[in-house]
Amino acid sequence: MPSQSIEDYLKAIWTLSEGKEDNYAVSTNDLASHLMTSQASVSEMYKRLAGKEFIDYVPYRGGSLSPKGRQLALSLIRKHRLWEVFLHEKLGFGWEEVHDIAEQLEHVHSQELIKRLDTFLEHPSIDPHGDYIPDAEGNILKQRAKPLTELTIGIGSQVVGVLDSNSKLLSLLSQKGIALGTSLCIQSILPFDDSRVLTLNEKQTVELSYKACELILIQENR
Repeated sequence: MPSQSIEDYLKAIWTLSEGKEDNYAVSTNDLASHLMTSQASVSEMYKRLAGKEFIDYVPYRGGSLSPKGRQLALSLIRKHRLWEVFLHEKLGFGWEEVHDIAEQLEHVHSQELIKRLDTFLEHPSIDPHGDYIPDAEGNILKQRAKPLTELTIGIGSQVVGVLDSNSKLLSLLSQKGIALGTSLCIQSILPFDDSRVLTLNEKQTVELSYKACELILIQENR
């Protein structure tokens, strides 16, 4: 059974390579920054992961997930996101609270528990942050939304996800009245810092920084 640290590394590699080309190599520097650890620690773990055939590792270039490593990483992502749905929908935790708790629960190894959890939740396809949940075979849909910063003024849209599960960001969005499914359009863009003035659900007006808007995923109304 892989250790928790190995699982954390594999999930982090998958996260950093998501949306990139096949066999994308995550550098030791990028992974160290993501995990807030040293490059020396990452290099040592890369050697361990390569020895267990979880990654393909080339020194000074980085590591990419092998089929075996990808399967385990997606299993962790699946468990994490199912637990987030459970915590949010069944226990009433806010979307800004569920990530850190799910980080602990994702390391439970009982496949029967996860199978029953999925059934109990009626096989959800997205988590509380709008991320797709991999199926039991490790298949996952690709996100086709775009960041709010790319939305044209006056065009209606709907919030379908966020790119960061940071609790401070999610708390800010909740305070502003922004959640999954919120309808919004851009009224104007402030010239000083490119902040957006938004209309929410055709009635509420809020101002949001460019940095926050970059992290909100939307789909335009058709």
